[in-house]
Amino acid sequence: MILLTGAAGFIGSNLLARLNEAGITDVVICDALGSEGKWRNLRNHEFTDFVPIDALKDWLPGAPALEGVIHLGANSDTTAADGDEVMEHNFACSLMLWRHCARTGTPFIYASSAATYGNGEAGFLDQDSPDFLATLQPLNLYGWSKHVFDRRVARDVEQGRPVPPRWYGLKFFNVYGPNEYHKGHMRSGVFNITGTALRGEPARLFASDRPDYADGGQSRDFVFVDDICDIILWLLRGSAPPGLYNIGSGKARSWKDLAEAVFAALGKPPAIEYVPMPENLRGRYQYWTEAEMSKLRGAGYNAPMTSLEEGVRRYVTEFLVKEDQYR
Repeated sequence: MILLTGAAGFIGSNLLARLNEAGITDVVICDALGSEGKWRNLRNHEFTDFVPIDALKDWLPGAPALEGVIHLGANSDTTAADGDEVMEHNFACSLMLWRHCARTGTPFIYASSAATYGNGEAGFLDQDSPDFLATLQPLNLYGWSKHVFDRRVARDVEQGRPVPPRWYGLKFFNVYGPNEYHKGHMRSGVFNITGTALRGEPARLFASDRPDYADGGQSRDFVFVDDICDIILWLLRGSAPPGLYNIGSGKARSWKDLAEAVFAALGKPPAIEYVPMPENLRGRYQYWTEAEMSKLRGAGYNAPMTSLEEGVRRYVTEFLVKEDQYR
């Protein structure tokens, strides 16, 4: 039996689908379904039990033996401002599951974030020593909440406290793919650009306010959600060394590249309009992110990552242009 938190969310529901495809249905899922239609992310999939987030603390002490805990549940809104709520979901819940897995000898996989790297000036190295982590400066509450848990884990390991037998903190970069529809303003650029293109409107990208970047040249490490699921399943089944791991494509691509890939998937000529960088983002906008993937590759993961063009094509043609967009 596997416990999967955040199972009705974007990455979680895709992972549940992949677990089912692999013949794994003995999965206890935990999430808050709310009223945004997140239940639709679950309607095609099978699971053993459902535990509401607020009931997890009481459920866990009497839980059956688990083959693994995959903790993807979090408040992932990078604009979130309620520090108490974010820390309750992103730190306290994570620590509770970490301690349970350490006590019961259960493998533990959890979602960290590339937001822990801040503006990226220190690079994107997935080192997990307390001294290195102390140098990172996240730019928002969400990134900080993930960062302080990474630091707590690193300190437990350093000081020889009980830890799960296998543990992996995954620093996700810019993930895109189906079942992100409930995320509001946090939906990916692929989703947003597809919507404007289908309405016959141009993609609207931020103009650059730096002389070393062309308009639309700001770049991100865009990673297809299926690649995320492949890596999690590989870690769950394998014996990679414990630690923090970057999870991206390993290749930065521009927002212009992303927009052009969407138009190509729709069979339309690219139409891009550049709008001024908002004042509140000037000097704070990330112009380049790229996952350093050598640690994961060195651990033995050798599957190729999906190219931006192929991932966008699959997302657009297999989901976004369909009447039923859900996986």
